[in-house]
This record gives sequence, C-alpha cells and structure tokens, in this order.
Amino acid sequence: MTGFISKCALRTAALTLAITAAGATVASAADEKISIMVGGYEKQIYLPAKLTEALGFFKDEGLDVELLNEPAGVDAENEMLAGAVQGVVGFYDHCIDLQAKGKFVESVVQFSQAPGEVELVSTKHPEIKSPADFKGMNLGVTGLGSSTNFLTEYLAVKNGLKLGEFTSIPVGAGDTFIAAMQQDKIQAGMTTEPTITRLLKTGAATVLIDMRTIEGTKAALGGTYPAASLYMQTDWVEAHKDVVQKLANAFVKTQKFINTHSGAEIADKMPKDYYVGDKEGYVKALDAGKAMFTADGVMPEGGPETVLTVLSAFKKELQGKQIDLSKTYTSEFVKNAK
Repeated sequence: MTGFISKCALRTAALTLAITAAGATVASAADEKISIMVGGYEKQIYLPAKLTEALGFFKDEGLDVELLNEPAGVDAENEMLAGAVQGVVGFYDHCIDLQAKGKFVESVVQFSQAPGEVELVSTKHPEIKSPADFKGMNLGVTGLGSSTNFLTEYLAVKNGLKLGEFTSIPVGAGDTFIAAMQQDKIQAGMTTEPTITRLLKTGAATVLIDMRTIEGTKAALGGTYPAASLYMQTDWVEAHKDVVQKLANAFVKTQKFINTHSGAEIADKMPKDYYVGDKEGYVKALDAGKAMFTADGVMPEGGPETVLTVLSAFKKELQGKQIDLSKTYTSEFVKNAK
C-alpha cells in the first residue's frame, strides 16, 4: 500500500511539473508587450492606431500593444528617445529632424501621404488673407517643435516672413485649441479633424490653407507630404525585426480596411467620445479626408524629398547638412506584410 501511495505521489508530482512547464511555455508564447505613444489618438490623422486595436489586429499577431496618448508629437518623440515607449504614431518629419541631431529613427509603416492639417483663421481677423499676413500674430500649434509648428513656420517663411515676426503658441488640439481661438489668444492656427469641423460648424473660423487632401498638400507644400507614421529607433527595429513585422502586418490590414470601408463603417469602430457629440460631422470629415491614408503603408515616392525641402526652408540644423533619406524610413516590413 505504501509503495502504491508513493507511486501515486510521484505521478502527481510529475503531472504538476508537466503542467507547470506547459504553463511556462504558454507564458513565453503569450502576447508580446509593446508600448506606442500616439500624438493624440482622438485625431483622425492618427486613426489607424486606435482602429487597429479596435479591429483586433494586434491580438491576431500575438501582440499586447499599449497605446498611450500624448497630445503633442514632439513630446511623444521624447518619450521614445528616453526608452519609455518602443514606438510613436506621429509625423514622419521627426525622422529627418532627428537625423540632423545625430539620432537615427525610421518610419516603419507610413499611414498617410498628406498632413491632414488645416490652417484656420479666426473670423475675428478677416485681415488675414494669406500666411504673409501672419506678421505680428499669435499662431496656434499643438506644441513647440511639433509638426504643426514645422508646417506653420514653413508657410510663413515661404510667404516672405522671418521666424521672429510671428509667435507660435502651443495650444494642443480639441477643446484647448478652440478655447484659445475663441478667447483671441491665437488669431490663426493649425489643427486636424475633428477640431476643424467643430470650429467651422460654429462659424468661429475659416479655412486659409487646406492640407487634408493630396491636391491641397501639393499646392501648399510642393509635393506629396508623408505625414502620420509609426516610427521607431533604428537600433530597436534591427534588434526586434520579428516584432516590427507583426506590427506591420497588423497596421497594413488596417490601411486596407480604411481604403475599403466608408467613413460611417470606420466611425462605428471608434470610441464614441471621439465624435465629440457630432457623429455626423465626424463621419463627413472622415469621408472627405480618408484619401490621405496610404493603401499599403508604403512610403510614397518623392515624399521624403518634399519633407526635406520643407524643413530645410526654415530649420538651420538642416541647412547645409547631408541627410541620408534612405535611413529615415523602411518599406521592408510593409512589403512583407501578410
């Protein structure tokens, strides 16, 4: 009897070890945790981030992706450089700007080929008829050093102003941007949907320059302007190619979803608070602007050159410096997406 009990005990112990080992294997194969900072995930320009999560594409790839919100892209960039997050959903132009500062960052999925931004002018200031009239004005941007700041400075310089002749005021987006314009803290400013539609609907602002479409972008900036992207530090990408490929797989599926579904179908997948009480306006803006998104996540041809030209017009750090554009993006992962 004692021998029988001992055998049972040994079998139980062996079974326990086997279950523990199996559990360890499952744990090791569990979803890989990745943190991505989004420069304002309620903005339609960064819609692919939250939409990919909502569609379950991260989970399908065995990824546990944490999306963190940071209203200004420049702050998201700093979080990545500090190692707090692995990637940023923000504008591609930061990849060029950072290379000039000796930091190598690359776009691994290119979400859009137009900024999706609009320069709005307060209806209290009908005297502003072009960027040449920005002299002496306070101009709203999401944050200093952000892409809205870059584009604002370019438009002013292109129209004959010097950088010190106007003031960029960091006012974020949404309610804070709207309040700044209503209170005349800014006379004009650059923002995205759904903030654009909200201000136009109330009659508080008018459109000065529209970069929500490829045509409008080419007119304002001289070419296709790759904007929203997933960018990561090059060293991290090289060391984690399997994870980056899974992220690319997920995001490319989303890009295809955006290009094959209506604004209403896409809006239904998004958190309701993103509509800011106006789903009809949100859907209308999405239908009008979703052509800015690439169908496959690939960098548009000639796009990096346009961005470099724009940045070089006003950024002293880039003037006279050799920038290797081939190191600011890679299409390797999106072209291998499955």
